[in-house]
Amino acid sequence: MLSKKLLLALLGTLVLLSLLAFQTGKPASPDLDEQIGQMIMVGFRGLSLAPDNPVAADIKERKIGGVILFDYDVPTKTPVRNIESPEQVGRLVRSLKDLAKTPLLVAIDQEGGRVNRLKEKFGFPPTVSAQHLGTANDPKTTRQRAEQTASTLAQLGINLNFAPVVDLNTNPENPVIGKLERSFSADPGIVTRNALAWMEGHHQHGVLCALKHFPGHGSSRADSHLGFVDVTETWTRAELEPYRQLIKAGQADIVMTAHIFNSKLDPSVPSTLSRPVITGILRGELGYQGVVVSDDMQMKAISAHYGLETAVQQAVNAGVDILVFGNNSLFDPEIAQKAISILKQSVKDGKISPARIEESYQRIMKLKKQKSGVRSQKSE
Repeated sequence: MLSKKLLLALLGTLVLLSLLAFQTGKPASPDLDEQIGQMIMVGFRGLSLAPDNPVAADIKERKIGGVILFDYDVPTKTPVRNIESPEQVGRLVRSLKDLAKTPLLVAIDQEGGRVNRLKEKFGFPPTVSAQHLGTANDPKTTRQRAEQTASTLAQLGINLNFAPVVDLNTNPENPVIGKLERSFSADPGIVTRNALAWMEGHHQHGVLCALKHFPGHGSSRADSHLGFVDVTETWTRAELEPYRQLIKAGQADIVMTAHIFNSKLDPSVPSTLSRPVITGILRGELGYQGVVVSDDMQMKAISAHYGLETAVQQAVNAGVDILVFGNNSLFDPEIAQKAISILKQSVKDGKISPARIEESYQRIMKLKKQKSGVRSQKSE
């Protein structure tokens, strides 16, 4: 047993530490489970939130940091997923946020045009594509369109739009960018000007934006949803310019990675899993200090070539802060639980450092605290 003198010494040390923490105003560091939970974003099924919906436990018990909404369920090929009407979406988002102790990121791909989850048929305002806006190249018009979109999102309580696309339209036949009119232009200047106007319009309503798809998906000849995509011979450094300028302007909330492979940037793995690309180029060369989010980790460019454990470990060690599992390429109601278990075990085994987890957690919490649309858990 410890001596009385030693016990008193230990007690005194604890009191001193508590006083120091109080004086500095620094809260106690959250436990590992909470930090890891914030790094996970998942998609789910349901127009409303039933108590037994797996995402309810993901938010309440596993403390995941975000969810993503879709209008169409790809695995079942049915138009019933999360979106039916403005009133229904508003109720759904409120019920999700009510479960979260830490403010929840509620994300959507509302680019406009073809990539548009809140469609007119559901009672939402019409939208136009990025290509339409880039062709007009009038930042005032782009901002007005962005404000309309952001106002709709804010009223629903959706606080993160996975847009704008800042890929250069260098290959108009690109099946996932050019052909879907998702790029403003092949000109980096036009892309930058319109992306900046788009983000300003969203920020006016407290909605976060994500620049995508880093380091550039515009030159690809294939779709990373469907398999391996190699841009080694088509990618150019000009594709970094919109990121460089928008980061310099201090407007980048989040940057989303691309699952493209470029042997000139990393001879081994796609960008989402690449430390040279994310930590080296994005953070080092371009000076980005904010949150990095993965594209959907269940897309076949990743899931068909890497096991879940390998993909999760490599993405986090590369510098990804939030792992997205859209649950809409395939549906796995336990995907959040699996990813969290992998991260916890990886820390225990020394494959991911606790400091690396803490780093992501601090970035995520800084983002959530700074942005009013995320701080408010109630829709307007």
